[in-house]
Amino acid sequence: MSLQEILEYRRSVRYFDEAKELDTEKVKHCIELATLAPNSSNMQLWEFYHITDPDILKKISHACMDQQAAKTAKQIVVFVTRQDLHRKRSKEILEFEKENIARNSPPEKQDRRWKKRQVYYNRLIPFIYSRFFRIFGLFRKILAISISLFRPMITSLSESDMRVVVHKTCGLAAQTFMIAMAEIGYDTCPLEGFDSCRVKKILKLPCSAEINMIIPCGIRKGTRGIWGERFRVPFEEVYRVI
Repeated sequence: MSLQEILEYRRSVRYFDEAKELDTEKVKHCIELATLAPNSSNMQLWEFYHITDPDILKKISHACMDQQAAKTAKQIVVFVTRQDLHRKRSKEILEFEKENIARNSPPEKQDRRWKKRQVYYNRLIPFIYSRFFRIFGLFRKILAISISLFRPMITSLSESDMRVVVHKTCGLAAQTFMIAMAEIGYDTCPLEGFDSCRVKKILKLPCSAEINMIIPCGIRKGTRGIWGERFRVPFEEVYRVI
């Protein structure tokens, strides 16, 4: 299918054919493709929980208020944000970048680029992603607003703002996953209606982790589970050319 055909094919399917199984390896590959999604500073503060065990599927379904999409799903993928891993990810990126710069940058620019990466990932990233009862966020916000009085400056640096950044990044991965699934004829239904505390307990997640989205997966059964024709607000209402 072309990209347009894939996007037109993808629907939020709320009832899956319980007689049709999914190839676990194919779903896993779609999750791998999701890791290619763009993300802020390449931090990749996400984890993907691929649920195939029938007992866990039932528990996750119950935590999703037993919605039909979850109850009839053959597999479920839970997208999780891990802002708490920012130091680990920064270290991994720097280890990669040292060799990457050596291989792909002109010799005369390597030292300058490496120093920039070190400052960015050793100092700036820990500064903007750290959390401490909103105190760090308040300090960052005040500092950024003060700087913005004299030059353009990102001011959305509170702890709530950074939490939004991490969730946006994870959402891009979830969308990439759903497109990849549609390309092979598999269906999905992104859910935001779930008991996050129960889901975190089932998956044994740390308190600092957050559930971004739960995506039941399966194969549609005819038109059942698809709520008729797709509605979209007229393009003229949302499109602005300047």
